[in-house]
Amino acid sequence: MRNLKKRPIQIYIEPRQNDVLEVLSQKKGVSKAEIIRESLAVYLNGLPVEEDPAMDLVGLGSSGRGDLSVQHDRYLARYHTSEKK
Repeated sequence: MRNLKKRPIQIYIEPRQNDVLEVLSQKKGVSKAEIIRESLAVYLNGLPVEEDPAMDLVGLGSSGRGDLSVQHDRYLARYHTSEKK
């Protein structure tokens, strides 16, 4: 996992889940927290696109340009260059 700053969170799990986590933790040689993080990543990566919160950003603004989806790199480069002046 990338070295991002982790945030603490408290959860309650079933005794059976804890038992399985304990066995997996010992078998894999990693912490239970690491197994939970890996499991959460798999779950979140498997979400359908329409459930991705980032999709709420689509359509928020209007550039007035009909070719933005095709020419976005060119527009971004032009903006980046003009910002340095």
